[in-house]
Amino acid sequence: MLRTLLAEEAAGRQRSSRATRRASAGFPTGKTFTAWDQAASSIPAPTQAALRTLEWVGRRENLVVCGPSGTGKTFFLEALGQLAVEAGRKVAWFSLESLGTLVRRHRADDSVTKAVTRILRADLVVVDDIGLLPVGPDAAEGLYRLVDAAYERRSVAVSSNLHPAGFDELMPKTLAAATVDRLLHHAHLCVTQGDSVRLSQATTGKGVVPLT
Repeated sequence: MLRTLLAEEAAGRQRSSRATRRASAGFPTGKTFTAWDQAASSIPAPTQAALRTLEWVGRRENLVVCGPSGTGKTFFLEALGQLAVEAGRKVAWFSLESLGTLVRRHRADDSVTKAVTRILRADLVVVDDIGLLPVGPDAAEGLYRLVDAAYERRSVAVSSNLHPAGFDELMPKTLAAATVDRLLHHAHLCVTQGDSVRLSQATTGKGVVPLT
């Protein structure tokens, strides 16, 4: 009986810890690989399988997923993040805009470096949807600071409508070059292709539950 009680207590602590890590990660929707259609993704199946082992996170390598809108970039990264939480790792999720907000908020008291250091308590930091909106100076600075601080210390995963080679279209060339240099040095690069899954579902009537 005592052994059973101790096992239940340990399991309860694990569930609580997992829930805390998931809440602090700040995932956008809660999507997991349970709903992921591997065959529908243009990312090769062997590559998907290798990334799902999370060995690259343990090696502090990066992941860049780039391609057209609606090709599963955010879904794939969030599912990987959820998998990392299940594996006991800490995850932090940001949009590029939220990085810019963080820089502005902490510049007033010169604590940007401390804020970035706190972010790097996570094992995996995700920056989503680069290239969708114009990048202001604060967001560009935030991305560089994060990638620079995480270099060879933590894993950074990004999704982007642009290949990293085109980041100089979004931010100053010097800053873009320094960011991409550090981001891609130890990175897995996945280029997605094809039509938008969302648009395809919408045009075939699969985007909503039929009205009765």
